[in-house]
Order: sequence, then C-alpha cells, then structure tokens
Amino acid sequence: MSLEKLIQLCKKQDRKAQEQLYRLYSAKLFGLCLKYSGGYAEAQDNLQDGFLTIFAKISQYNDSGSFEGWMKRIIINTALQKHRKQKVYGLTNEELLKDENIEVEAEEDISLDFLLSCVQELPERYRQVFNLYVLDGYSHREISKMLQISEGTSKSNLARARLALKDRIENQQEDLNSAHSL
Repeated sequence: MSLEKLIQLCKKQDRKAQEQLYRLYSAKLFGLCLKYSGGYAEAQDNLQDGFLTIFAKISQYNDSGSFEGWMKRIIINTALQKHRKQKVYGLTNEELLKDENIEVEAEEDISLDFLLSCVQELPERYRQVFNLYVLDGYSHREISKMLQISEGTSKSNLARARLALKDRIENQQEDLNSAHSL
C-alpha cells in the first residue's frame, strides 16, 4: 500500500492503517525519541504519546512537504513538552558563551557509539539544545520558541554542551593513551 493511501486511511481513523503506519515508522521515530529523552523508558512513553498526537492530528497534514518530517516535528515537540514544564533550561547570572566551533584533536578513531553515549550523558538542558541545533538543524530562534527560553540561553547551553563533549572526548583519549603506554 502506498504511503498516500495509508495516510488517507489513517485520516479516517482506520485502526489497521494506524497499526501499519506505526510499524513502518516506530523504529526510526524511537531513535529520535531516545535523543530527546532521559532514558529508554521515557523514550518509549514519548513515542507512544507522539503517535497518539500524530493520529489525532493527521487530518491537519495537507500532503505538502515530507510526511516523515511532519511526524518528526510532532515527536520532538512531544518529548520537549515534558521538559518545558520542568524549566531546566535557565541560567543563573552566567556570562553567555560565544557560539563557536570547538576543535578536538583526535589521535585515534572515536566510535559512533561512544559519541552517542557522550551526548546522552550531557545534562538535560544541554542535550536538548545540542540535539536540536547540531543534529536536527534548528536555529537558536526556533529552539528558543520550542523550549520557551531566550536565544542567548540556547546559545550558552549549546556552547556548554560542546565544551562538555570536548572534555569527555579528550578524557577518553587520555585514558586510551595511558592504557597504550602501559
């Protein structure tokens, strides 16, 4: 069945079509949920809540633009709604850091799994902004609206996330170098 037909059936609240759509996209959208959630269980909850929203609002999808992109935006917003209520994004009288690219000199290859685990270990407020800006391409203006924070806070949180990742990667490399010299 074509995606267009599947969407039309979902707009008519066809349960079998909804199940098929869920099976088609749940794995990919779960990966997205993991990026914006504090852990596996929270990601599962966000996926379920996101799909409920997708099915409730699918009649608003007007066949323009990417359907997958439309669903991703709903999933991200679902995950971020929980964090907005927690107000974990504010800064306390800290000078804003510049939005700079941070260079890491890698002596050895770094695994993707290690990098992803480093991102997942970032403090919640830094991880959310990092994922939105670096991995999903949102602007600081868009992030500030999504998270209900100032653009300056978004920029500062991104800079702090980058510094934390740089430190973690450099520490890992120092550990590897120490192990190799033994």
